[in-house]
Amino acid sequence: MSLSGQPGHDRRVEDLLRELTPQVLGALVRRHGDLARCEDAVQEALLAAHTAWVADGVPGSPRGWLVTVATRRLIDALRADAARERRELALSQQVRLFAPAADEEPQQGDDSLALLFLCCHPALTPASQLVLTLRAVGGLTTAEIAAALLLPETTVARRITRAKATVREAGARFAVPSGPELIARLDVVHQVLYLVFTEGHAAAAGPELNRPNLCAEALRLARLLHGSLPSSSETTGLLALMLLVDSRRATRQDDDGALVPLAEQDRDRWDHAAITEGARLTEAALRTGPVGPYQLQAAVAAVHALAPSAEDTDWAEIVGLFDVLQRLAPSPVVDLNRAVALGMRDGPRAGLAALDDLDAGPLATGHRLPAVRAYLLERAGDTAAAALSYRQAAARATNLAEQKHLALRARRAEQHLR
Repeated sequence: MSLSGQPGHDRRVEDLLRELTPQVLGALVRRHGDLARCEDAVQEALLAAHTAWVADGVPGSPRGWLVTVATRRLIDALRADAARERRELALSQQVRLFAPAADEEPQQGDDSLALLFLCCHPALTPASQLVLTLRAVGGLTTAEIAAALLLPETTVARRITRAKATVREAGARFAVPSGPELIARLDVVHQVLYLVFTEGHAAAAGPELNRPNLCAEALRLARLLHGSLPSSSETTGLLALMLLVDSRRATRQDDDGALVPLAEQDRDRWDHAAITEGARLTEAALRTGPVGPYQLQAAVAAVHALAPSAEDTDWAEIVGLFDVLQRLAPSPVVDLNRAVALGMRDGPRAGLAALDDLDAGPLATGHRLPAVRAYLLERAGDTAAAALSYRQAAARATNLAEQKHLALRARRAEQHLR
């Protein structure tokens, strides 16, 4: 569901609905099961809420309002299905006993973690886990998910439909698992949470550089998960990483909306409470171990966050952390980030040499590899080659703020040639 562009559109109402969506969906699934039917009912309730709340104001208990309306929509849908008469009767009885009135706050439990683990059910493929989580927990529309993952909208819609059917056929329980089942599913939950946060921090496509509501939801869920599993060092590391990265959000764009690189950001405006908490959690996670990739990424983020200036950044320590990360969880993105750190520690030519091995890999068609190459070429004094690489990166970027930033860097490099 997309609320933007509708008559009477109100951003505050839209933000509130996005925040409440996973909570309301979790409440319905816990009570009634059937993720697909419950989500349809919630989507109808959201549309009704947007129309009513923009016209009449937000009710005193918005969550209770949505739960009640969604429950009624669910009952209506079941009544329309003559083959489910018995279920309709049982559900109606259950609703009379447990459903809150429109102005009454429902039970104050948070079902978001249970909903997250349901979306990460092992019967689903990793791709299906991701799209279902982005839809059910992140509150993204099918179109937004397609843009974020650079997939056709029809492909995403099919994956979501199949994922709901698979969860239903698997007889998945709506609960946070325990014991070995919890441990087996935790890595996937970490990965999906981080992907939701990443999409919030740096939107893959569209006009906005970031989606603060997604960052906030990912952080909220990470806090819930950490509260439930305080001894999980990787859960602690994931929360620390999110806090440290998110601490810079207010300085990533200037007053005109232009992207501001890390080295040029006003560090006095960073969220120092988040940095303190993130650094403390990182230290605790590394101390208790075993060491995992999220802890190492958090340690890199902590080095950046604690440096008094860009010039004072300890690039040697960052290279060392990426060396460990390469051995523990190798990936082209790790290699790319290590190349930047190497270029800062040993000079741009060293970083450029490290990029050569990435030209034939999965980063070859995206914008990040030419953007990094342009940055290092510019530092090396090869302005002409830097301008070409910036142009190539700008042409490939799918986020409008990044496109504008890269095109601006290209123009600046070209002006130096004249």
